[in-house]
Amino acid sequence: MVAARNTIDRGDLITADDLTTTQISGDNALKIVPGETLDELVGKRAALDISAGGLLTPEMTTEDNMPPAGKSIVGISLTPAQVPAITPRNGDKVRVVATTGEGGELASGAPLATSAEVIGASTDEVSGNTVVNVLVPYADAAVLADRASTGNVALVVDPLER
Repeated sequence: MVAARNTIDRGDLITADDLTTTQISGDNALKIVPGETLDELVGKRAALDISAGGLLTPEMTTEDNMPPAGKSIVGISLTPAQVPAITPRNGDKVRVVATTGEGGELASGAPLATSAEVIGASTDEVSGNTVVNVLVPYADAAVLADRASTGNVALVVDPLER
């Protein structure tokens, strides 16, 4: 069977180094990817987070590109005051909310919040900021990127289902 040698984040391109094969006594009810098909997974993308040591099922990989059609990825660097104390995880539903700048005024003419999905997050070791990559509708990307560049945004993590 095919197993993840390393943790593979959702959206990551799968490499041969990410995968290994293992022997398990099977259960025909489980749809686990057979070891002889490992090479077919290289070059696909992870459709969801795959933990190191986890056995792969066919639903865990995709040939779809990231971002998908009609969507864009926007990176946002957030100070500890702009993000919840828990690191956002891939798949989290969030809102990127406009905040007041130094003048205490909100930018006009644009929505106060942009709904998004987290597709990656990490901590910048130098600045201590949390860098969050979010998937947003293509039409919202430019406004969000502009706001993010000013630092006048905050991240709100919402329930997966509202």
